[in-house]
Order: sequence, then C-alpha cells, then structure tokens
Amino acid sequence: MDPEGMDAEAVRARYAGAAQAFLELAGQVPHQGWSRPALGEWDVRALTGHTSRALTTVETYLATPATGKRVAGPVEYFLAVRGATSPDAIAQRGKETGEALGEDPAAAVRELVQRVTDLVRNTPDDALVATPAGVMTLIDYLPTRTFELAVHTLDLARALRLPPPASLTPAVAASLELAGAIGSRLPSAGELLLLLTGRTGLPRNLSVV
Repeated sequence: MDPEGMDAEAVRARYAGAAQAFLELAGQVPHQGWSRPALGEWDVRALTGHTSRALTTVETYLATPATGKRVAGPVEYFLAVRGATSPDAIAQRGKETGEALGEDPAAAVRELVQRVTDLVRNTPDDALVATPAGVMTLIDYLPTRTFELAVHTLDLARALRLPPPASLTPAVAASLELAGAIGSRLPSAGELLLLLTGRTGLPRNLSVV
C-alpha cells in the first residue's frame, strides 16, 4: 500500500497513538533512569529530548510562514533531508533538547503531548507546514513525525527494557511501509531487500534515513 495514499483519519490516529506511547514510556522512567545509556552517545534524557522533537517541530513549523517549494509527501521529505544534518549536530541537539525538559522530563513530555495533539486535532489537513525540505500540508508532514516517534519510542523501550506500548503498533506498521517506500528510491534498495528477507546481516551504515 502506498504510504502517501492513506486516509487523513488514519494518519492522525497513528500520530496520536505514537505520541501516547511515547508519553507512556516517559512516565515509566525511574528517577535515576534519565542518565541511563540509551542510544549511541545519548542517555535516556537526551533520547527523550530528541524524540520530543517529533512533537515540537509540528508546533513550530505550523507557526512559521510557509513559503518556497512544495514537497509532495513523506517519501520526498525524507529523501530531501537525508544526510542534511551531521550526526554530531543531531547528537548535540538531542542532548540540548533533553536538558531543556527540565527537572521533571516526564511532566514536560506530558504537557507537550497534550498541547501538540490538541493543536493537531484542531488544525485542518491542508494547513501549510514550513519544513526544512520545503512546504508541506500538515497531513503529509504527520507521517514523518509518526515515523520518528515510532523509531525512537522503540529505542526508548529497549533502553528501559520495557515492551513497546500497544498504542505504538499502528505507527510501527505504517513506518515500515514508509521505510520501504523510501528504501526503494535509494541506490541501496537491493541491499535493503536482502536484509529484510534474511539473506544478509546489516551492512555498515545501511539505513533509509
């Protein structure tokens, strides 16, 4: 199924479900758990901060005047931004965003999820979003944020040694479809297919994003 051809209601439901799954896990981090190693050089706080950008960017980009080229959909978005930011810059931004969550990161995530999901619920599908790749409609941009929430909520679950919340399941399924659509447009498409069908292990740095 074409990930860009899904209906708006399903797109919104998956985003909301992924946001709730992220909130559920953030609420289970023990007091001393925020400094636990999580992903690469990120601890749980930094990973949570990075994941929260799947919420804050929606809010920020909706509030930014949207001018310039139009981006057709989530696949084109990821192809446009792929490799645009250095890993070091991403890592540092995650740490800074994590610190900005303050003394009670779980409470900060709870307030953010409530605020942004309310905003999304009350914003039309065709509202324009000023993304780093160009102008998109909200309904085309949301799958990119659902993808980020799905991947990094899974990362968080692994770091905490907890099962992923059930509300994440639709987002994971949709994100697999989106990853496949992105991967089919890359020079490494054949390697990705062999990996998914168990023919090979993971080659160094093989990724759709």
